[in-house]
Amino acid sequence: MTPGELRDFCLSFNAAVEDFPFGPETSVFKVLGKMFALSSLDGRPLTVNLKCAPDDAIRLRADQPGLIVPGWHMNKRHWNTVTVDGGLPDRVVRELVEDSYDLVVAGLPRAERLRLDRP
Repeated sequence: MTPGELRDFCLSFNAAVEDFPFGPETSVFKVLGKMFALSSLDGRPLTVNLKCAPDDAIRLRADQPGLIVPGWHMNKRHWNTVTVDGGLPDRVVRELVEDSYDLVVAGLPRAERLRLDRP
């Protein structure tokens, strides 16, 4: 997955926007003001921080050591840093991004979830 493909996929979700609150080098993808992905798209290797349920985060790190690690500069219980350099299939990366988005949306008030068609 290329940086452009990662950006496009993150922006493909309902109400997703790209923001730069930490400076121009860090893309932060949000849904209704809540962060679901964060990446330095120019970074080598390309990585993305994604929200994850705590039990899933531990399992993913064990299943993919070195490719999925505790979230860098994030709450390590709820965030993973995923290396997007071809070591993981693009399908898996997309699933992890979508899971992060869904987890953030699930924490939104019901009215906002319904607006996004994600009850």
